[in-house]
Amino acid sequence: MLPTPGVAFLTRSLQAAAGIMISASHNPFFDNGIKVFRGDGFKLSDQEEAEIEKIILAQKMASNATRRDKPGTIHRIRGAGSHYTEFLKKTMPAGFSLKGINSVLDCANGATHEVAPEIFEDLDAGVEAMFIEPDGKNINENCGSQHPESLALRVRETGADIGLAFDGDGDRLIAVDETGTTLSGDQILALCAKTLKQNAKLSNNCVVSTVMSNLGLGLALKEMGIKHIIADVGDRYVMQQMIKNGAVLGGEDSGHMIFRDHHTTGDGLLTALKLIECMQAESKPLSELKNIMTLFPQVLINVKVKHKPDIERIPEIRAEIESVKNKLDGKGRVLVRYSGTQPECRIMVEGPSEKETRTYCRQIADVVAEKLGGDK
Repeated sequence: MLPTPGVAFLTRSLQAAAGIMISASHNPFFDNGIKVFRGDGFKLSDQEEAEIEKIILAQKMASNATRRDKPGTIHRIRGAGSHYTEFLKKTMPAGFSLKGINSVLDCANGATHEVAPEIFEDLDAGVEAMFIEPDGKNINENCGSQHPESLALRVRETGADIGLAFDGDGDRLIAVDETGTTLSGDQILALCAKTLKQNAKLSNNCVVSTVMSNLGLGLALKEMGIKHIIADVGDRYVMQQMIKNGAVLGGEDSGHMIFRDHHTTGDGLLTALKLIECMQAESKPLSELKNIMTLFPQVLINVKVKHKPDIERIPEIRAEIESVKNKLDGKGRVLVRYSGTQPECRIMVEGPSEKETRTYCRQIADVVAEKLGGDK
């Protein structure tokens, strides 16, 4: 069992033809699917994935198979987890240590349950690890990056310096400061951008995030004199924009962070180490550092849908969205999109106040539920 970014690393370092991860990512176990990496450790393109999907769904695998006189062989990689953690250590500055840092790790009963405590202990951190007993079904169940409540409580109880919550396959990170307050992915991105710029390592002085990022991130980057590039939702699209613009840092508010100088994909453990590096560079607690950006009130409602027609072609939904945009009058924004992994429509509204924002988001969600036949 190894995190998704660990598979990407091994695929590249072993010069394999491909890497395959069986994972439900941040979802329940019954959403298991496969993530495929090319031999260079990058994810496949949409077109390549669609072609594989087409072959599988058409049940052409067996008929297209070539008979071979010699069967294939399986070679088990001894110490795969240690190979991955050694790689992570090498991404940090010489002499980097976590001595004096007391941490609580939420491993989501998933793929980081062994490697996360291992690397933090190797780097001399004080470590308490939670949710490290995967049974195949309890992954992400009321734990991990999607449910950091237990982590926040434990950080307060123990007086830890930081809490770190990974998702089931280990490519996301959500952090909790020493007061038990949860940081968003955007806040982590802003902090890492500042540290990289101060160290003259922010290539092309730009950062990539997605359309789901909080408006406060763009303002924070502007204040730091950093160019902000916006990509579609999905870490592969973030990576595409990073390559296009020569960026070394990109991420999503959900906690996917890509450090392109070090890795070919999002990595929760690498992000955790880089975040602590920011704390050490500033000699300040996370509760203070997170104020690098002001979070605009943001409400997200997920609505179950039976099908996913083009939202622009549904007059009632389009009209409600336009109505809310007019009421916001440039003081917020609206984003309505379908989930890429679940039968859901995601409605996100940012606005000047929590009350207004929640009201507007609910109005759109009610219309989506009515027209697309789902339950909120």
